[in-house]
Amino acid sequence: MGCDGGTIPKRHELVKAPKKVEKVDKNAELAAQWKYCALSQEKLRRPIVACELGRLFNKDAIIEYLLDKTAERPNTQTVTHIRGIKDIKELNLTDNPEWEGERRNTKGDRYEDFNCGMFICPVVGLEMNGKHRFCYLQTCGCVFSDRALKEIKTDICHKCGDTFKNEDVIVLNGTKEEVEKLREKMEERRTKAKTKKTKKSKAAEAVSTPSELKDDTQAPQVALTESSLENGESSQSAVAGSSSSSKGTKSSTSSATKRSVQEMTEKSEVFKSLFTSHSSAKRTKDQTSNWVTHTPYHF
Repeated sequence: MGCDGGTIPKRHELVKAPKKVEKVDKNAELAAQWKYCALSQEKLRRPIVACELGRLFNKDAIIEYLLDKTAERPNTQTVTHIRGIKDIKELNLTDNPEWEGERRNTKGDRYEDFNCGMFICPVVGLEMNGKHRFCYLQTCGCVFSDRALKEIKTDICHKCGDTFKNEDVIVLNGTKEEVEKLREKMEERRTKAKTKKTKKSKAAEAVSTPSELKDDTQAPQVALTESSLENGESSQSAVAGSSSSSKGTKSSTSSATKRSVQEMTEKSEVFKSLFTSHSSAKRTKDQTSNWVTHTPYHF
């Protein structure tokens, strides 16, 4: 069995216990949500967009997903609610002046703070590294900390000056409960948009149908008046069926047609006179001689 030379085995060397489940560090997971894209798992780089549930993405990754949804990707469940570019908003972020990029301490002779965020709140100055709660406005895309929105209660954006409502504030990388609330709000917004579209389409149909009915009613009346005139009906019935406005329009149209016919005839006569076959180019008997060797056009 071994154990020669005075070796004493320990319990964990003889008894094999079940392996412990590895737990993910919550702080590391939160930091990863603020530094990596939720779809491609690549580092966040501008332009950065956010969905209606508060998840951060690279805009390039979202465009590639929308162009080809059949391709295999690791985290497609995070993007199933995105139907198009209208469902995302490009964020207006404020850079952190202390951020020098990763691996800035190449020599290793100074302290490196891994909790330093790439962006900060423009009002309070808190770093966007997962320790503090951040929100973005759906109207303009500006990002602020929750503390700044609570301390300064206004309906105007602190950065760009656009107006917003409480419904336009969306939490970034919120908890499961907050994500469920945002999902309910998103579904309500989409249902309202659908109802508005259906109402507009019905209104457009209602406006178009009466005009078509008017055209259909006017067409048989015009046909009846024309048939009555061709069959030689009395002038009294024609006058009763037509109004004074129709008379004026008919007279104007008839005069216009006469003018157009006259102009056309004049133009055609002028064009025909250019050729020798026209009546104006032909010579009379007095102008012609008895014998002709050739046909001169001087007299």
